[in-house]
Amino acid sequence: MQIASLGSGSRGNGTLVRAGSTLVLVDCGFSLRETTRRMARLGVEPGDLDAVLVTHEHGDHASGVAGLARKHKLPVYLTHGTLGSGRLDGADDYRCFNCGETLPLGELSVQTVAVPHDAAEPCQFRFDWRQRSLGILTDLGSVTPHVVQSFRDCRLLMLEFNHDLETLMHGEYPPHLKRRVGGDWGHLNNQQAVDLLRQLNAPALAHLVVAHVSEKNNRRELAEEALLSVLDSLDRVVFACQAEGFGWLQVD
Repeated sequence: MQIASLGSGSRGNGTLVRAGSTLVLVDCGFSLRETTRRMARLGVEPGDLDAVLVTHEHGDHASGVAGLARKHKLPVYLTHGTLGSGRLDGADDYRCFNCGETLPLGELSVQTVAVPHDAAEPCQFRFDWRQRSLGILTDLGSVTPHVVQSFRDCRLLMLEFNHDLETLMHGEYPPHLKRRVGGDWGHLNNQQAVDLLRQLNAPALAHLVVAHVSEKNNRRELAEEALLSVLDSLDRVVFACQAEGFGWLQVD
């Protein structure tokens, strides 16, 4: 099983997961042309995809979904609430699920996990294949017991380190946006992410991907400092960037 990123951040997100003959894209916040270009860098084409999975309707995750799915005749998996938001209209094949369901998708088993975020019915995903597991966990404002339970024992975790709380509070965002980003239905800060890693037994991870890092409210060195409070080294840590995401990682 492998994972790679087209890009990660507030200007667009997209993550590829491949297992055996199955290839899926989680979210698409880029134009069709840009998505195709970024996929080519990773050695795949949109026509290779079996499906697109959507975490929620915000534009940086969903703006390119309908166009991509319509052009390449792809099924789109999403919650009823995400579809009901009206922000993904235009695709031909929607397959709705309820959070908590496990979806058989080709060779993958996909666990859908409800998360606290300011969207209609947001979710995140855990993928299992032949005793291997990886989790994608971004866009949540707080950590619930359900989240901890759902992502326990993953060999690879792609986890949001959106902001440094002090940087956010003293930054240029207006007060209402600071409250949104830093609130229980916003995004995880560095300390929240590290606290979650402690509960998930971080040293057991084969890979940790630091994702959805704010370009205005965080810095790599601040995230690294937080990580070193729970990890002995950063040898197994990969940072997903906005411009290029990250290349293929193998889940052993």
